[in-house]
Amino acid sequence: MRVCIVYDCLYPHTVGGAERWYRNLAVRLAEEGHEVVYLTMRQWDPGEEPDVPGVRVVAVAPRMALYQDGRRRILPPLRFGLGVLGHLLRRGRGYDVVHTASFPYFSVQAAALARPFARYRLVVDWHELWTRAYWSDYLGRLGGWVGWHVQQLCLRAPQRAFCFSRLVEQRLLAEGVRGEVTVLEGQFAGQAAPAPLPSEPVVVFVGRHIPEKNPVAVVRAVARARETLLDLRAEIYGDGPERQKVLTAIDELALGGVVDAPGFVGGAVVDEALGRALCLCLPSEREGYGLVVLEALSRGTPAVLVEGVDNAAVEFLVEGENGFVAANPSPEELSAALVRVSEAGAGLRDSSLAWFARNATRLSLDVSLARVMDAYAGDGGDRAAQRE
Repeated sequence: MRVCIVYDCLYPHTVGGAERWYRNLAVRLAEEGHEVVYLTMRQWDPGEEPDVPGVRVVAVAPRMALYQDGRRRILPPLRFGLGVLGHLLRRGRGYDVVHTASFPYFSVQAAALARPFARYRLVVDWHELWTRAYWSDYLGRLGGWVGWHVQQLCLRAPQRAFCFSRLVEQRLLAEGVRGEVTVLEGQFAGQAAPAPLPSEPVVVFVGRHIPEKNPVAVVRAVARARETLLDLRAEIYGDGPERQKVLTAIDELALGGVVDAPGFVGGAVVDEALGRALCLCLPSEREGYGLVVLEALSRGTPAVLVEGVDNAAVEFLVEGENGFVAANPSPEELSAALVRVSEAGAGLRDSSLAWFARNATRLSLDVSLARVMDAYAGDGGDRAAQRE
């Protein structure tokens, strides 16, 4: 089968859950003998070629900064969408399946416009589905109105829809997406630890430093929690537009030597930190999945999350069994959750790992990839057979 994967980012040139999902999907499809093309924006230096085994990577748009002031810029998605449209108008007849992320939305529109001419099966991954209110908060009244209507156009395109949480599934069905919806719960590609490591009094944050993920809240919560947990420390990994606010908060609260914010680090460093941490603290208001939560739980490290209407990561937590959900990201609520983790001790680590072991199969990347490939075979197999 000939499959075209469409996403404007490519791991490891950019790092995130979606990037890892599409790279893993592309590599697995190639290993299974399918012909795979990955359309993206250029993110590598001149003379450098992206290395994705068995996959042909095609840059359909130039290198551009994706973010400004912590928000996605409009021009890069437009430019990427035009590049996708041009490619699919020229090459679309060579694909049985075009599999694209819903965001940035112009690539979905491009694939939908070219589909009547090329007649491929369109598959769309909905990592998130924003409400109209959230669009307004994110882009303002006018920009939010435009963004919400573009999202509605994407929902109206005939498609096979995949999502990664019950939250997004419910929203897709409520909005009347034009196609079958399947929840893919598994993105975890590692191995569970045989037993939890003894914890250190260290809170770990991993993620892009953007307002939605709220890394500054970790600094303030640790400062408050140290009134009870005198030796508590924190390590805040990642980078982004909120990084300076993180560093400023560390200075203002006199937490130098207590809270470390080294920026982006290698995966091995993050793995080691998650394994020995007291807990993962992710005070994000918006998560479409929350892969880092599973990475922590697979080591027996509990998580502290924040309740929110756009936070699907809380679907992984069972209160008191593998972590705690704070009512909001205030220092009072978050610090109270950190204290509860400390008081629960080794028993919480054991139950966190036990929870992961019971759910490992449904949360595994292999299960999700198998379901995707089954969908390809069912939806696009007839056309592929006609070509042979």
